[in-house]
Amino acid sequence: MKSNHSNPSCGHLAIVGATGAVGREVCTLLDERPIRFEKLSLLASKRSVGLRIEVRGKGVQVEELTSRSFEGVNFAIFSAGGDRSKEFAPVAVRSGAVVIDNSSAFRMDPQTPLVVPEINPRDAFEHHGIIANPNCSTIIMAVAVWPLHKINRVRRMVVSTYQSASGAGAAAMHELHTQTADVLAGKKPTPKVFPHPIAFNLFSHNTPIGHDGYNTEERKMIDETRKIFHDAEIGIAPTCIRVPVPRAHSESVTLTFEKPMSPREAKEILLHSPGIHVVDDAEANRFPMPIEASGRDEVLVGRIRADISDPSGCGLQLFVSGDQLRKGAALNAIQILELLCTSSS
Repeated sequence: MKSNHSNPSCGHLAIVGATGAVGREVCTLLDERPIRFEKLSLLASKRSVGLRIEVRGKGVQVEELTSRSFEGVNFAIFSAGGDRSKEFAPVAVRSGAVVIDNSSAFRMDPQTPLVVPEINPRDAFEHHGIIANPNCSTIIMAVAVWPLHKINRVRRMVVSTYQSASGAGAAAMHELHTQTADVLAGKKPTPKVFPHPIAFNLFSHNTPIGHDGYNTEERKMIDETRKIFHDAEIGIAPTCIRVPVPRAHSESVTLTFEKPMSPREAKEILLHSPGIHVVDDAEANRFPMPIEASGRDEVLVGRIRADISDPSGCGLQLFVSGDQLRKGAALNAIQILELLCTSSS
């Protein structure tokens, strides 16, 4: 979709980490979304300087990220990792830019809103220069659960994730492809990005394990969901697993509500909720799949059924799939940008 001049402009837009998997997805979304900008700066490390990325039919040259990169910038989307965000996001803010950060650097900062536009859009306007994008697994679960939580508060969530290679970046996606080819050729796969072979294998998410036995990825899902929902009392028990899927995360979610909720009621709510596409055809045994979620903006939700281990009728189970690079990262950031630009017009 080309730019539409009836839409508000966000002025000078910068993309930090433009050559990475998420940064490139942001550029793709600028082609598809009707957001306007007067100038676009693509920023990355020195080794990427001179590369050109096509945006809206024009090749835009990548520039080196420096402390002077944000002069005149109105909005900056950061997708370059936590260390880069900690170093350069404050610089961008001092230069007058509003930062939308995809890393974990500021998510749990009490002064930084953590935003999923389908859930808590008003929080975006309480920023002090930085708005945080949640973790990809958190976003995908939260989009699916929030519409139900609004109607009937969720007391507890038990979630198991099936996280694709895309969550670890472009190099990890390449490693999955090369390892798969090696195994099929009878060779032994050699892990470089991941700590274990990813082809034809799965393993616990390779973030550090805390004193409570939960790894960093799991702790993100707990803390971030509570912050986004503005509900510190929700019980959340995640298990995060890396699987040999190129793109799009999937999650098995068991919910316990304060009051009984039937699968039919839940399905009706989800059918009319933003950012969701219901895929729940029991007769054809067709439910959310990462291969069908890849490249889509919506989170796919299905396997909507009663938790038969809970005789109270307060339990439901869901299966969800969502594109980690899109709604799990780049699209969520773009939607936040659209919120801000619309309000400032």
